[in-house]
Amino acid sequence: MVTARQRAVLASWARPRRASTGRYGGVVRLWLGTRVRVAVAEQRVLAHLPPSPSDLAGVADLSAGPRAERLAARTLLRMLLAAELGRKAGAAPIAAQDSGQPHLPEWPEVTVSLSHDAGMVAAALGRGVPVGVDVQVPVPAPPALLRRCCAPAVRAALDRLPEPARDREFAWIWTVQEACVKAIGAGLTGRPWAIPVPAGRRTGRWADLRWVSLRGYSRVPISVAHGVGTR
Repeated sequence: MVTARQRAVLASWARPRRASTGRYGGVVRLWLGTRVRVAVAEQRVLAHLPPSPSDLAGVADLSAGPRAERLAARTLLRMLLAAELGRKAGAAPIAAQDSGQPHLPEWPEVTVSLSHDAGMVAAALGRGVPVGVDVQVPVPAPPALLRRCCAPAVRAALDRLPEPARDREFAWIWTVQEACVKAIGAGLTGRPWAIPVPAGRRTGRWADLRWVSLRGYSRVPISVAHGVGTR
C-alpha cells in the first residue's frame, strides 16, 4: 500500500513544470521530471505549419479528418523533438512498431508517444524511459463501460457526480489507463480497463510506471505515463 508520505514524494517528482514555448504560440510544453517532455495543442494552432513530406506519405490513404489529426500530432511531436533535442531530431524519420507505437529508428534512446481526439493533439518523449500519452474528449459513458473500467468504489464516486462531470471524470480515468498501456507498447492487448485509477487523482503508479493527469494544463483530459527512472 502506498503511504501518504510516498504519495507526497511521488507528487513532487511528477508535478508538471511549464517550459517556454519559444516561437510556437498556443503550444503548452511541460516537463515531467528530468527525462519526460510533453506538448499539448489544439489542432487548429498547428494548421499553418507545413507537415514533413515523410509524414504526408504515411497518411495518404486516410480521409481528410483523420489525416489532418494525424499530421497535426506528428507536427507537434517534431516541434517537441526539435525544442528538446535539436533540429536534427525534429527532422528524424518516425516509424511504427508492430504494435503501432511510433518510434525513432535514428534515436533508439528516445521513446515517443502521440494522441489526438476531436481537435486536440498531444505528444510526449522520454529519454531512456518508456512513455505513453493519451487525450480523450469526454463522451457519454454507458454503465457497462463504467463497470468494465472502474472498481466499485470508483463507480460509486462517479455516480455521485452530475452527468457531464461524471463523463469528464471518466475521461480522465480512461486517459490514464490508455497512457499506461501505450507506455508498455501493448495497446488494447494490455487490457487498459483493468488498470486501477482512483477518481480525482492527479498522479499515481501502476506496475513500473508513474502516471500524471495534466489537470489544469489542458481543456480536455490528457494523461501521461512514464518509466520510474524519471526523477
